[in-house]
Amino acid sequence: MSDRSNQLKHWLDQLGYRDYRLSPASEDASFRTYLRLKTGDGSRIVMDAPPEKESCGPFITVAQKLRDADLNAPAIIAQNLAEGFLVLTDFGCNDYLSQLNQESEGTLYADALAALLLMQTRIEADDLPSYDEALLNQELDLFHDWFLGRQLGISLDPAQQSSWQSIKQALVENALQQPQVFVHRDYHSRNLMKVDTHNPGILDFQDAVKGPITYDLVSLLRDCYIAWPPAHVDQLALDYYESACVHELVDVKAAQFMHWFNLMGIQRHLKAIGIFSRLNIR
Repeated sequence: MSDRSNQLKHWLDQLGYRDYRLSPASEDASFRTYLRLKTGDGSRIVMDAPPEKESCGPFITVAQKLRDADLNAPAIIAQNLAEGFLVLTDFGCNDYLSQLNQESEGTLYADALAALLLMQTRIEADDLPSYDEALLNQELDLFHDWFLGRQLGISLDPAQQSSWQSIKQALVENALQQPQVFVHRDYHSRNLMKVDTHNPGILDFQDAVKGPITYDLVSLLRDCYIAWPPAHVDQLALDYYESACVHELVDVKAAQFMHWFNLMGIQRHLKAIGIFSRLNIR
C-alpha cells in the first residue's frame, strides 16, 4: 500500500468509516483522482488531490457558490486540507455522455441550459480569477507548443508565425469583448451527471473563472465528446441567447452573439487539442 493510500485509510478510520470498499470513480486532466467509497449505508466520493500538486480550496469555494445559487454541486461531507482529501456526496455513474440520445437530449440539454443561466445570473464572479488576455494566450499556446511543435514536429516559418499571431489576437479579442460572467470552464457531457432530482449534478468546477458569456455554452453545445447536427446546435445557442437577453446578460444582435459563440468554439477546441497532446506526450 502506498504512502498516499495509507494517509487516506488513516483519515477514513478517524472519520469512523468501517467495512468500506474503495474503487476508482474517475479522474480528470490533472493530478486529482476520485474514488467511490461504498459502505453499508450507501456510497460517497473521495477526492484525492495531493496538496503539492493541487489545492482543494478552489473546489470548496466554487462548490459553495454553486450550492448558494441553488445548483446541484456535491456537498462536502468531510475535508482534510492538509493532506488533500475531501469526502463528497455521490451523484452516481450516469454522466450526460452515457445518457444522451435522440430521445433524452431535449430534456437533458434543457436542464443543463437552465442551470447555466442560473450560474450566469446568480453567481458573483468578481472574486474569481479573470479569464484575461494572459490566460487566453497561454491556452492558445498549448496548441502551438504541444500539438504543432511536440506532437506533429511542425515549426512555423515567419509568415505562418505571423498568421498564427493574428489568429490568436482575433480569438482573444473576441473573448474579451463579451460580457464577463461566471464560467465553469469545463461544462460538458462528462462533467454533468443525470440525477433523479435537481438535474444536472455538476462536477469538475474548481477551475472556474470570470470570463466570456459564450464559453460554457460552447463547451456544452460543441462538446469534445459528442456531436449534434450544426443546425440543431445553432438553434440551441440562439434559444439561450433569447434567455440571456431577457435576463439582461447581453445587449447585442443575435448575429453578434453567434459570432462570439463560433470564435469561442475555435479557441476552446484549439486549447483542448493542446491539452490532450500534452497529456499524450507526458
